[in-house]
Amino acid sequence: MTGYTERDRERWADEPPKRRERTPFERDRARVLHSAALRRLAAKTQVVELAASDRSDHYSPRTRLTHSLECAQIGRELGKAFGCDPDLTEVACLSHDLGHPPFGHNGEAVLDQVAAACGGFEGNAQSLRLLTRLEAKSFAADGSSAGLNLTRAALDAAMKYPWTRREGDRKYGVYEDDRPVSAWVRDHAPGERLCFEAQVMDWSDDVAYSVHDLEDGLHAGHVRLDALADPAERRAVCALTASLYCDASPDELEERFAALLAEPYWPPRFDGTLRTLAALKNLTSELIGRFCRAAEDATHAAYGEGPLTRYAADLIVPREQRLECALLKGVAAHYVMRRESHAKTQEGQREMIAELVEALSADAPHRLAPVFRDFHAAATDDAGRLRAIVDQVASLTDTAASAWHHEILGRNH
Repeated sequence: MTGYTERDRERWADEPPKRRERTPFERDRARVLHSAALRRLAAKTQVVELAASDRSDHYSPRTRLTHSLECAQIGRELGKAFGCDPDLTEVACLSHDLGHPPFGHNGEAVLDQVAAACGGFEGNAQSLRLLTRLEAKSFAADGSSAGLNLTRAALDAAMKYPWTRREGDRKYGVYEDDRPVSAWVRDHAPGERLCFEAQVMDWSDDVAYSVHDLEDGLHAGHVRLDALADPAERRAVCALTASLYCDASPDELEERFAALLAEPYWPPRFDGTLRTLAALKNLTSELIGRFCRAAEDATHAAYGEGPLTRYAADLIVPREQRLECALLKGVAAHYVMRRESHAKTQEGQREMIAELVEALSADAPHRLAPVFRDFHAAATDDAGRLRAIVDQVASLTDTAASAWHHEILGRNH
């Protein structure tokens, strides 16, 4: 494991010696792959939802789990190109979405509101909490849970936002009561700079979901290739992209969008036939390769061939490819997330999550699962008890949240 020290391989809680046939990072990967939190992502929607009549075994939209697996494949190969340990970058990619609650960012927003009294809710901070506290694997000498007890380097690589909540900053990755383990992970880290493996994970995440949300949108019929050829439609996408995803002007984005759409691998149409299915798969492969090669070439040009690990370098992604990636997100936002039916569905989901927290708070702890009942009992104040309830709701899948809501409150959304 060139480029990694004994400190990088240390764990938060001491463990008995293990078989030497596996590296510490291979062991980290196995722990995340076998975790309940990763399995639950299979029933958490990514972006596109299909009506029951449109679902088939031939095509199903991505879930948080399939997204995480695809992100891990991209991150493993991209990290390997720089000399990163492949298992370490894969662990980071597999872990990055573990904290997503039911209904994704929509559920995240309402949980942040109802959890105000215990410090709020953020999916990235919840991922760290799962890895270091809520998942069952190891315990510290004082009897407290150490979660999966991953290595320092693995936890560091999984942290996109290694700071606590602060005024004016929407994203953060550490709750106040998780400061001790965060401080241990970040010991000797240069300020708030992300380690190189975390930067690889972050770009792999952007690449995976921007490209695959486009693919899912085309399959669902929400995105049409002929619409992307319409200058008025492109202007609308660029205006939305500029407002949501980047610092570029709509004019700069229009220029970039035109250049991207001029590439020869865009199929003229998509109708679900075998030939157009193959053309769409080729498009996704070409886009992923375009985004990854651009980062590889620019980073190698700046830092040499490597190995580039931990804090030896920063990942460089050319502005052109960052804007192209942002534009693909803008396509999904414009054609998928801004549909009227999608907005109505989201409203019902927000009500469901808020009502679940309220009902569980009124009837805690006996309705909680045993693990969260224990955390509720161990809490020393109302904030701690609320956090245990929020942890419980955040752990639910989309289907489980709906089922619990119906069971407890006797109605559906």
